[in-house]
Amino acid sequence: MIKKRKCFEILLKRLQEPRQFIQSLIGPRQVGKTTLARQVAAELKKPSRYISADLASLQDISWLQQQWDSARELAKTEGDALLIIDEIQKIPNWSDMVKLLWDQDSFSGINLSLLILGSSPWLMQKGLSESLAGRFEVIPITHWSFQEMSETFGWSLNHYLYFGGYPGPALLSHQEDPMRWMSYIQDSIIETTISRDILLLNQVNKPVLLRRLFQLGCSYSGQILSYNKILGTLQDAGNATTLAHYINLLTRANLLTGLQKFANQSVRRKGSSPKFAVYNTALFTALSGKTFSEALNDRPFWGRLTELCSRGAFTEWYPGNPN
Repeated sequence: MIKKRKCFEILLKRLQEPRQFIQSLIGPRQVGKTTLARQVAAELKKPSRYISADLASLQDISWLQQQWDSARELAKTEGDALLIIDEIQKIPNWSDMVKLLWDQDSFSGINLSLLILGSSPWLMQKGLSESLAGRFEVIPITHWSFQEMSETFGWSLNHYLYFGGYPGPALLSHQEDPMRWMSYIQDSIIETTISRDILLLNQVNKPVLLRRLFQLGCSYSGQILSYNKILGTLQDAGNATTLAHYINLLTRANLLTGLQKFANQSVRRKGSSPKFAVYNTALFTALSGKTFSEALNDRPFWGRLTELCSRGAFTEWYPGNPN
């Protein structure tokens, strides 16, 4: 049986209420957004339609309108219905079209509820705040906690520190071939997030540099690294402004952040050397090349791993997270 996260009850309760707000479920890739949406849809016991814009090429608003019209007909026939749109931020100008269609249904009395899912929080928040002000509620969903991984998969604390809070590859952590788990993290999570959530949706002039910066940041997670040292380590690194911009993109994609120094009751940003920290320790260990037993026996490495987790490698990006 697939575990229901704490935010399941919150989302279910909101979708059981009379249609009033668009519900938005936002969080990193591979943390169970789609699974949660399907669990809620099944529990609601009302007609639902699930669509996804997470394709190699971007969908357009005409596709969105066609899918909405199909769900609208379902709602007219059955009396009410739920439309679930996954990775909606991939559709250009999605928020303007959603506003138009949502307001049309509200005016016509069509009882079509809407749940939107997204893995790019800054694009989701931008679209929601610019066009859909007053029409939505946000439910953030984050990486799984130790308690969740322990209850679901029987993990120990050491297991959680190394393999992190991704439920998808959890069963691979017990395989005899450790490279299989590492390859999954690198190919299905890291590369997919960088290529689809960053490069596909942002202007990045040096994609190779961004990837190398991420690898460097993972290697130095838990340590302070000056911009001068970064510039000296990376070839064709440009300038500190470019690096800061790329760190910002990685932060918004829930991969890697650069913690800034705190002094005099304020954060020192300008000229401050960042302390890198991954959002999930699985990103750190998968790129390290160390197996679980090797990492456990490397005390300095394990100390950094423990510090990353305790300092908030899994800290939510959105306040009031119900997970």
